[in-house]
Amino acid sequence: MIHTITPEEPLTLARIQEIIDQHATLELGEAAIERINKCRNYLNNKMQTQKEPIYGVTTGFGSLCNISIDSEQLSQLQKNLVMSHACGVGDEVPQEVVKLMLLLKIQNFCFGYSGVQLATAQRLVDCFNDDILPVVYQQGSLGASGDLCPLANLMLPAILGMGDVYHKGQRCDVAELYNAKGWKPITLQSKEGLALLNGTQFMSAYAVWSLLKAQRLSKQADMILSLSLDAFDGRIEPFYESLHLVRPHKGQLQTAEAVRKYTDGSQLIKRHKEHVQDPYSFRCAPQVHGAAKDTIAYVASVVEIEINSTTDNPIVLPDEDMVISGGHFHGEPLAMVLDFLAIALSELGSISERRTYQLIDAKRGLPSFLVAKPGLNSGFMIPQYAAAAIASQNKQLCTPCSVDSIPSSQNQEDLVSMGGNAATKCYRVAENTERILAIELFNAAQALEFRRPDKSSPFLENLVKDYRKVVNFVDIDQVMYKHIHASVKFLQEQAL
Repeated sequence: MIHTITPEEPLTLARIQEIIDQHATLELGEAAIERINKCRNYLNNKMQTQKEPIYGVTTGFGSLCNISIDSEQLSQLQKNLVMSHACGVGDEVPQEVVKLMLLLKIQNFCFGYSGVQLATAQRLVDCFNDDILPVVYQQGSLGASGDLCPLANLMLPAILGMGDVYHKGQRCDVAELYNAKGWKPITLQSKEGLALLNGTQFMSAYAVWSLLKAQRLSKQADMILSLSLDAFDGRIEPFYESLHLVRPHKGQLQTAEAVRKYTDGSQLIKRHKEHVQDPYSFRCAPQVHGAAKDTIAYVASVVEIEINSTTDNPIVLPDEDMVISGGHFHGEPLAMVLDFLAIALSELGSISERRTYQLIDAKRGLPSFLVAKPGLNSGFMIPQYAAAAIASQNKQLCTPCSVDSIPSSQNQEDLVSMGGNAATKCYRVAENTERILAIELFNAAQALEFRRPDKSSPFLENLVKDYRKVVNFVDIDQVMYKHIHASVKFLQEQAL
């Protein structure tokens, strides 16, 4: 599959998922090439005709914006910028996120407002296509003047040929790789270093990854909820459409409809219930899962605008004959919604953990800790501990990053978004929520076996049948972490 980068076709989350799943190669479309060349040529002419300084083009950066740079030093200025800003620390950014950073930076350049050379944009395309992924680190971005630090670490090997990369999954020195491929470092022209480092592609890449994961987890949460509801001998009335039409939040209606669909044909859901109500973790699941769905949809709308925008600085507008130093690199739009997305995912995990607890609590005919001989066997006692520990960590991670700011660059950058931290913590919350849901699935499938000979719905019975190919029924105590890890992998590989 070939994906053509063009300003005429917005990059959607669905399209990005296709690019990932089909291992697509990229190419710059004719419109993108035309715009990139037009902007670069305009900027070259502008520098020759305009006497006033142009920020980041003929001046220093940040609080050094009032220092003019001689024309013969402009290339070195841009190279120095990339080298000096590559200050990433902490854990490495996952390679799948680095690849998204490359994709989104190329998309940013295709609009023709950044002033980069065509060769610079093409080098990023070549890196993406050949699976050359620079080593980038998670810590260092304030999410304000763009993601300066992680983008510098991205561009240092990709453009300047310095540092380390992963090539087809193997870590190597980029200089050796350049020699093998016959590549030479790109000689940066005016403004290019700034275009490479300014921008929100670190935050955006994490946001895209987390959203794709969130959309998947939202669907799986409804499936696992339905299985737990049947295994718990729960009531279906709280999921009736007529009930939700009197409070018609879209996500709430969608969740209730999903549960009705997944439990359709179940013997368990239809049988007489002795209890009048279910606990909130079941009865209020449409409201909680639905609120998460609505949040995911809103965050997606913001992120899709962001990834189809030019977010570096200054913005070069050839048709208007203007080079404007503005604030499109500021990460506040992303920082806020990444905090919001983390909260939504955390709540999916919190309600899932509560359902897991209900299943092991010796209620409604289910044995203590879901084993036939509790006492001699601890059964499913400790998987719930693990889920509770992870849920608690999520709550701690959900302290908003976007309300914090520490001024930088001699107070020129006096309010920053902390969107980089919001991005990396949202990624962690997404991974944690997947683990909590996997533990609920582990428990729900176990609990269902104590309802035999009654059966659940055809859909849920098939779900359990597929799950049993990787995780068996636990009759006596076993080493449980392997089952939990297998459950996580099952969710990651499940066809939806």
